[in-house]
Amino acid sequence: MNGTQRRLVLVLAAGFLVIVAAIMIANAESSLSDLRANGHFLRPDLIWSWEWTSMMAWFTVWPVIWLAVKHIRPPRFPWVVVGIVFVLGSVIASAWHVLLMVELRHLYYSATGAGTYQFFDGIENKPLYEYRKDVGSYLQFVGLFALAQWLIARAGTDSAAESRAPKTLAVGDGAVTHHIPIEEIESIASAGNYVEIAWGSRTLLHRATLAAVEAELGDAFLRIHRGRLVRRAAIRRIETDKSGDFTVELASGASLRGSRRYRPAD
Repeated sequence: MNGTQRRLVLVLAAGFLVIVAAIMIANAESSLSDLRANGHFLRPDLIWSWEWTSMMAWFTVWPVIWLAVKHIRPPRFPWVVVGIVFVLGSVIASAWHVLLMVELRHLYYSATGAGTYQFFDGIENKPLYEYRKDVGSYLQFVGLFALAQWLIARAGTDSAAESRAPKTLAVGDGAVTHHIPIEEIESIASAGNYVEIAWGSRTLLHRATLAAVEAELGDAFLRIHRGRLVRRAAIRRIETDKSGDFTVELASGASLRGSRRYRPAD
C-alpha cells in the first residue's frame, strides 16, 4: 500500500466511525424521547447500553464482511455464487450480532444492578424482527466496504500510473506549449531572462531563471557551470584539465565546458 492509499484508509476509517457514532447517538436520543413521550421512564445508561452493545457486536463482524467483500466477488466467482454467499452471510452475521449483543447487555445489566435484560420483550417472533433490522445494516456495510475498497484500489492504480508517466517540463514556444519529457532534455543554459533548452536537435527558449529550472528538475540534472545544467544520465565522459576545469561529453556527442567550482564528485 502506498502513501496515498494509507492516507485514504485513515480518512475512510475515521469517516466511517464518525457516521457510526452519529447513528448511535441519534438512535439513543430518539429512544429516550419516545419513552418519555409515552410516559415510560428507564435509566438513560440502559438505553445507551442498547446502542453501544449493538455497535460492539457489529464491530466483531466488520472484519469478516470486509474480507468477504474483498475476496468473494466477480469475476473470481459467478454472480449467483456471490449472491448466495452474501444472503447466507446476512443470516450468520445477524445471528452472531444478536447473540453477542444480548450477552453484552446481560453482563451490563448485571454489573450495574439493573436486573436481568429481557430480550423477548413482547415482540412476536423477535429473532425475525431483529433479522429484518440487521439486513439493512448488513447491506449498508457491504456497500460501504465495496466502495471503500474500490477507492483504495483506484488510488493505488492512479499513483502507479503517475510514477510510470515521464515527468515533463512545460515550455512555451509562441502559441504552442511543449511538454518535454525530462529524459529528452540534454542540457540547459542561462540566456539572460531566459534559459536555452537543448531538446534533441532543437533549442527552445524558456522564460525562467536557471535556478528556478534547476529546483523544478531536481537531482536529475547537474550544474557544471554557473550558467549551465546537464542531465546526469546524458553524461558519457568527463575530461578534467590541469586547471581543474573540465569538459563534459554528452550522449549526443556535444561537448560542454564546466567550471572547477562545479566539478561533479562522481
